Amino acid sequence: QVQLVESGGGLVQPGGSLRLSCAASGSISSIYVMGWYRQTPDKQRVFVTTIISGGTTTYTDSVKGRFTISRDNAKNTVYLQMNSLKPEDTAVYYCYVEASTLLFRRRGYWGQGTQVTVSS
Repeated sequence: QVQLVESGGGLVQPGGSLRLSCAASGSISSIYVMGWYRQTPDKQRVFVTTIISGGTTTYTDSVKGRFTISRDNAKNTVYLQMNSLKPEDTAVYYCYVEASTLLFRRRGYWGQGTQVTVSS
């Protein structure tokens, strides 16, 4: 089993920045994918960005050039640096990890979510 603990959300003005963190723990053997999804008030959870084990990153078009995903393999932690934030970025951000453990082969895990609010 894998536990994901998120932090870094908050209230920021348009144009501001935040950095989200997600630390994975448990009997992890390998991490294949780390990423971020977000859930807006319409309750749809949508893809934002991922980074795979080889380092390749993918972003949804609306955040390209503004958000950067990175990871610290030694800490099993993924980060999301969010710059030039817009009100439409307001959402609950969820960390997502695909990993294998001592008990389970490759599976997906979700963090608890952290609120990001962009408002004047």
